[in-house]
Amino acid sequence: MQHPLQISFHGLDPSPEVEVRVRERVARIERHHGRITACRVVVESSARHGGKGHHFRVAIDVSVPGAEIVVNRAPAKDKAHADVYVAVRDAFDAADRQLAEHFRRRRGEVKSHREPDA
Repeated sequence: MQHPLQISFHGLDPSPEVEVRVRERVARIERHHGRITACRVVVESSARHGGKGHHFRVAIDVSVPGAEIVVNRAPAKDKAHADVYVAVRDAFDAADRQLAEHFRRRRGEVKSHREPDA
């Protein structure tokens, strides 16, 4: 990466354990998609409506040559995102899929439909 990884926490105290997990996931997508130039990750905690615990939202902004991939995983309706590690996993899985699709398109591997003859 050309720019250092930026990790921010909003609505919760910075957690070294969560930061380690985020760094591991960034290293994994960097191995899969080596042309990443910058990555910003925001982990945010929000109180659930009705006061029934916290849910976590993870936003990832990955810069690659020619594009910027943005993933914004909001809390699901189920209780899965009550665990910050599940929220991080889901967000990075989505980022990995979007990066794979981006690079597939750049290589021309996406099937295109032929224009109908006039």
